[in-house]
Amino acid sequence: MKNYLNFESEVKELEAKLKNLKDPYNNEGISEVNTNEIALLEDKIYKKLENIYSNLNPWQTTQVARHEDRPKAKYYIENLFQDFVSLSGDRFYGEDKSVISGFAKFNNKSVLVIGQEKGENLDERLDRNFGMMRPEGYRKSIRLMKLANKFNIPIITFIDTPGAYPGVGAEERGQAEAIARSIESCMNLKVPNLAIIIGEGGSGGAIALASASKVIMLENSIYSVISPEGCATILWRDPKKTLEAAKAMKLTSSELLDLNIVDEVIKEPTGGAHRDRETILENIKNSIKKNLDYFENLSEDQIISERKNKFLKIGRGRGFLPSPEITSGLSFRKSKFSSLLEILNRKKIIFITSSVTILLISYLIYIL
Repeated sequence: MKNYLNFESEVKELEAKLKNLKDPYNNEGISEVNTNEIALLEDKIYKKLENIYSNLNPWQTTQVARHEDRPKAKYYIENLFQDFVSLSGDRFYGEDKSVISGFAKFNNKSVLVIGQEKGENLDERLDRNFGMMRPEGYRKSIRLMKLANKFNIPIITFIDTPGAYPGVGAEERGQAEAIARSIESCMNLKVPNLAIIIGEGGSGGAIALASASKVIMLENSIYSVISPEGCATILWRDPKKTLEAAKAMKLTSSELLDLNIVDEVIKEPTGGAHRDRETILENIKNSIKKNLDYFENLSEDQIISERKNKFLKIGRGRGFLPSPEITSGLSFRKSKFSSLLEILNRKKIIFITSSVTILLISYLIYIL
């Protein structure tokens, strides 16, 4: 049974009509399939979906990113990789089922795959904790990333979480420390790591695994520090103002690409990834191959430097600077315009000081 979003009501009606046309024996008085009408209706549905999905607002995009039928990390792992060997446990506390991890083959090359998994049905979602990782999940990921780094194996992560689990037990076991250590591990890797946001990229729970050489988003996915509902509750004291919050947060793939926070956006089929799983699978496969090929000829130092500079450049391409400047440090390189203003200001101070001194000396000579 298909699930429809509230702005897809017209599509739902058209598809119900199409289903009846394709199964005429369930309709009294009809005994043959009308292929012409079916073709016209299918074309109408496609155009309707194209119109809806080309004009999604940020809140509607959020709803698509959370769609129940959207392919999850487990689906991509099973269909993109070969010889997947699942590995469990953080060697400190236990296993976290909200993250699937292990070594596999991609185009006959070894890779480490880590995927945040929400689950396909209610039982799975409860078992997977709705994709919200606990400290042991992050520590498991750290353990495996260090192992991949040791044997020079690239890392691919699939991000899909509303955020890290905020429960009492998770906090007692050091949730914040685990997230911080995970970010640190990602940034220190000598191997390329690709982070693909396939649904929700929520808060530190996502950033912990998305501090990557390349951050890639599916077209209808989102990436933000808080959910629109949470933002609306804090800023407007009204959780219903989700549209205003989503617009202000700039959480869509196109907005984040424009801000250089993400590196690439993978095109989705018309109507979202859940409507054509084969196409989105092929698009992701091509993106992974392209990016792994790019990093294949880079040295370890180049991989680390490129990742570090990528994050240091974020937010530096605005104002008087025509473009972000790559820098290996945390210091900000000033533009020529800023330097000129500083020189003028210094000369201005010197001139004023000299003038005041001359006037004071002249006055003293006069009175004496």
